[in-house]
Amino acid sequence: MTMNQNAAPAGGQVLDAAHLEARLDRLRGALDECPTEIPASLSIPAREHLDEVAERLALGVDHTVVALFGGTGSGKSSLFNALTSLQFADVGARRPTTARATACTWGDDAEALLDFLEVADDRRIRRESLLDAADQDAFAGLVLLDVPDYDSVSTEHALQVDRLVPLADILVWVVDPQKYADAVLHEGYLRGLGARQEDMLVLVNQVDTLPAGGTEALLEDVRALLAADGLHDVQVLPVSAVRGDNLAAVHELFLERVSRESNAARTASAQLDAIAMRLRPAVAARAVATQPELADAAVTTLVHACGAQAVADSVRTGLARTFPRALARPAPPARDAVASVQTTWLRRTTEGLPGAWLRSVESAVATPETLAAQTAEAVGSVQLPRHRTPVIELAWWGGALAALIGVVWAVVSLVQGQAFVPGLLAPLAVAGIGLVAAVGALLARRSRARREAEEYARAVRARLVSVVSRGLTRPADGVLVRHRMLRQALELPR
Repeated sequence: MTMNQNAAPAGGQVLDAAHLEARLDRLRGALDECPTEIPASLSIPAREHLDEVAERLALGVDHTVVALFGGTGSGKSSLFNALTSLQFADVGARRPTTARATACTWGDDAEALLDFLEVADDRRIRRESLLDAADQDAFAGLVLLDVPDYDSVSTEHALQVDRLVPLADILVWVVDPQKYADAVLHEGYLRGLGARQEDMLVLVNQVDTLPAGGTEALLEDVRALLAADGLHDVQVLPVSAVRGDNLAAVHELFLERVSRESNAARTASAQLDAIAMRLRPAVAARAVATQPELADAAVTTLVHACGAQAVADSVRTGLARTFPRALARPAPPARDAVASVQTTWLRRTTEGLPGAWLRSVESAVATPETLAAQTAEAVGSVQLPRHRTPVIELAWWGGALAALIGVVWAVVSLVQGQAFVPGLLAPLAVAGIGLVAAVGALLARRSRARREAEEYARAVRARLVSVVSRGLTRPADGVLVRHRMLRQALELPR
């Protein structure tokens, strides 16, 4: 029923209760956030199965259940006491058979789990509750069970064994030198557990009663019987609860297993994997997100659809003239043009999305009519520049007039025979200054025309960027963020 803090599944995430509960919460949250996008045929069974996983997690998965199974007289209760260093399980003359399961726990509270395992309150003990057990910290999360005898004449005992076999993380089969070949053990249990060999351990107990050299022959017989049962990979250890033979090795095996995930954790994780797999048809095969380049393309198309580019061109050419022409005016975009923008943007943005998600995006974004109205309003709010700039015009006309005056003055001087005399310098200076002023004004006018055209185009584009963001990108993002949430809950790549 566990997985302890050191174990990690693929991807490096610890497969403990916190991880499994977080994953469960993500799946539930995703189902809650996507009620219209996940078909009821998928969401209803998924919720039911998530409830089952939640019930399993409520028992706790941070404990490793090790169960000692054995026949009458195998000495498993004595072995239980030896492994726990406690005299808690009933042994010997006081109780010739184990009638009720006994549990010893290390570390955190395991009451809910023990309730589920049906261990009576008076048959539970916590290892740290009696001793200063700092040396036992490594066993935190271990639950050791002494299970009723599998060969008991009591049907109740057999039912307890049958119930605990699939629930234990490690199945420890305790056999003795006299009954290791018992048909009840091999035919009733071992032969049907081939799939759990990695979770099994066979302990040949009471080797202290064997004559010298008899242990190895006994182990060979036990291994041969296990091989006949199809259990070729089960580890077999000779032990003695009396002398302590190999108890340290058994402790080491328990420590190794405590660092791995339990059956409960693996089962819960597998159930979550199965739920996620069944929900995969509800999401796209790849991550889907709005793309800036698609928004830019939509803005560019809308700029042309409302004639804003033609207006910018008229500003650039018209304001550069000495006698400016009337500037072009933007017009409301055609509904068909805007519909084409919306359709193209939707098709490319939602490519690969299942139909339900596509419909959610379509219903979230602005309609062509709304988009057209917002485009017209946005472009119409951008003011056109003034035709004249007083400083530039004053410089142009003043410079032209000064140049004309200077030329006339120079001509008059020449006619009066004043050529090549100091009196000619003044008109030439006036003409030169006027010419420079006029040319400068001309260049300034053209620069202003280009700047005003660029500013107008920039202002129009900024407003249309806002229109596309408000009408298309942001509403779609609101839907697609839920799609990403569902994909993340299903642990699909981003």
